[in-house]
Amino acid sequence: MFAQTSATDAEVIKWVAITSGFSMAIASGLCGLAQAKAVASAAEAMARNPGASAAIRFALLLGLVLIESLALYTLVIIFAKVSVKGT
Repeated sequence: MFAQTSATDAEVIKWVAITSGFSMAIASGLCGLAQAKAVASAAEAMARNPGASAAIRFALLLGLVLIESLALYTLVIIFAKVSVKGT
C-alpha cells in the first residue's frame, strides 16, 4: 500500500542477527548484575548470621541457577529464531 517494498531474505537475516546480539548482550549484562547483587547480599547475610550460612548458601545457589537460566533461555530463543529465519 503506499509503495512499500518487501524486505529481502538477506535483509531480514541481517536484522535477526543484529537483534539477537543485542538481546544476548542485554541478558548477559543483567544476569551479571543480578548475580553480583545476590552474592554480595549472601555474603553480608552470612557475616551477620553465621549460624544460618547453610540455608543462605542453598538459597544463593538456587538463585544463581535461576538467574543463569535467563541467559540460557535467551540463547535458546536466539538459536530458534535464527534457524527459522535462516531457512
